[in-house]
Amino acid sequence: MKYAHLVLACSLFCHPGQSQTYSLSQILDSISSSNASMKMYDAQVNSLDAAARGARNWMAPQVSTGLWMAPYNINLWKGDGKGGTGMGQYMVSAEQMFPVKKLNDANEAYMKSMSSVEKENKQAVLNELFAVAKHNYYAWIILQKKLSVLTESEHILKLIIGSAENRYKNGLEKINAYYKAKAALGNLESMRISEENEIGQKRIVLNTLMNRDKSALLQVDTNYVWMDYSGQSFDSSLIYERRSDLRAIDRNIQLLALQQNMERAGLKPQFRVRYDHMFGFGGLPMQYSLMGMVRIPVNRSTRSNKANMESLSWKSQSLEEQKHSLANEYEGMAAGLQKNMAAKKKQLLLYENNILPSLKNNFEVMRLAFEQDTQELFELYDAWFTLTSSRMEYIDLLGQLMDLQVDFEKILQIKPHE
Repeated sequence: MKYAHLVLACSLFCHPGQSQTYSLSQILDSISSSNASMKMYDAQVNSLDAAARGARNWMAPQVSTGLWMAPYNINLWKGDGKGGTGMGQYMVSAEQMFPVKKLNDANEAYMKSMSSVEKENKQAVLNELFAVAKHNYYAWIILQKKLSVLTESEHILKLIIGSAENRYKNGLEKINAYYKAKAALGNLESMRISEENEIGQKRIVLNTLMNRDKSALLQVDTNYVWMDYSGQSFDSSLIYERRSDLRAIDRNIQLLALQQNMERAGLKPQFRVRYDHMFGFGGLPMQYSLMGMVRIPVNRSTRSNKANMESLSWKSQSLEEQKHSLANEYEGMAAGLQKNMAAKKKQLLLYENNILPSLKNNFEVMRLAFEQDTQELFELYDAWFTLTSSRMEYIDLLGQLMDLQVDFEKILQIKPHE
């Protein structure tokens, strides 16, 4: 990937000495470590991993005790004293179900894989948060660049108005152009208020994303590396590799396969053993019972498992189609953004190489002519207005190109400095 370096040097705004300056990478790192959504996903992953550690537990043994086959007439519990025994027994019983190894293996594999989905979802959400942060970060740079143009244009306009006042101090002629220039000063101040308010909004958004105090002072580093994606090649395989949401779908498909394994393992026989010990009444000898039991799945009892396996198979197919549909959509969006970026770059070059130099030369010629009293104020004001408007249009185009770059990086989930 090629790098074309474009450095924007803009004036800092709002008490730069009291504000901490953040680079884009510092902001993104802060979001990764401090954003509440990221902490939420970390807690969910830890919760699922903790639950998976108990996947191979045995079922608790069952113990019971009580009278066994004892007659209601307690007189019969005693022997007759002539060698005859009493009736009834007191029993202590214990029962244990033995786990099916394949079912335990399938359950453990399923539970250990559950957190993988949340890990991919976390990266997908982080990608969205990064895009929001970058949009606001670059918008802030654009706003500061506009403020710089406003400051310069205001200074030039004041000089023009001062020259006009000196020129027409003995009776202003064509005074409408003078008042139009005075009104333009007010418009510049109105634009400044709007841009400064927008910067305040961007500050709030970035502080919120970094989980900082919303009113905390913050400045952005106006130097950034411009990425050239004109030669970036991509296809569905690259989309599958990069997009966390698509990888999350893959993890869900794997979970469905593991669930099918659990249902399949549920068709295996299950074993348990039961031991009973009886204390006889009235000389009745102690007795015991030792039973082994097996649960044998037959056709009628396996319908639910088989239906669940078929349902999971259809769900898996649905997720596969969803993944292919999203990948195709992302590929088309990336191609469209790449084409738009190329068009915006051509427009910017036209402004840099043709439009702005020509308008600047036109303004300088008009100003020189005005100072020599060979040009009217109206023509000079028109040249100033056209130059200022074109400079602002150029900055707007630059902002649009930045937004396209952010959207392109979001679709391909290109990490910072990748």
